[in-house]
Amino acid sequence: MTYQFNRITVLIVEDNQLMLDITKSLLLTFGVGHVIGAQNGEIGFKRFCEYNPDIVIADWMMKPIDGISFTRRVRGDPLSPNPYVPVILMTGFSERRRVFQARDAGVTEFLVKPFNARDLYKRIAQIIERPRQFVRSTDFFGPDRRRRRTTDDYEGPLRRETDIYQTDILKIMKEQQALAHATLQKVRESENIGKGEKFDIEKKSPVSETDR
Repeated sequence: MTYQFNRITVLIVEDNQLMLDITKSLLLTFGVGHVIGAQNGEIGFKRFCEYNPDIVIADWMMKPIDGISFTRRVRGDPLSPNPYVPVILMTGFSERRRVFQARDAGVTEFLVKPFNARDLYKRIAQIIERPRQFVRSTDFFGPDRRRRRTTDDYEGPLRRETDIYQTDILKIMKEQQALAHATLQKVRESENIGKGEKFDIEKKSPVSETDR
């Protein structure tokens, strides 16, 4: 299933500049209309409150606020503009207990590093095709930890390829996509990564305060 994401905003919370650029470029190649970056959970929450994005993608290992703490804040802080926002957690951890820990924090989807474009797209598609109902208990608020198929009459912000949008927006999107493809090609060449291979970026490169 192909979707058009030109009307949505995605916030990426990631302290590795190269990984942030890769993730942003991948989203732009998907047709996402607006991508915002933040260098850690503290800055990420401020930008979350400012932009109220449709989807959040956050790395687990960050300081001073990591992806788990950031997610809990998104779900429970009175300042949160949308505690129901889908959160995709990126991490190098894939152990079962880690998945449960992320799930119990209110994470919607779990994206294991390294990943490629297909992996990321599949997580976004999961949010659309199999949205989770939210539940609240004495010690938990977040997506139902038991996934249920509820695709009928979906009316969320993500649009299918049959939707029509303005010509000027299409032009801007094509320009963004061209730049994103060029960025990804440079990364593949510099890191010796083949097309379709996972972006295995280990070196940490903190994001500057002036990042978009």
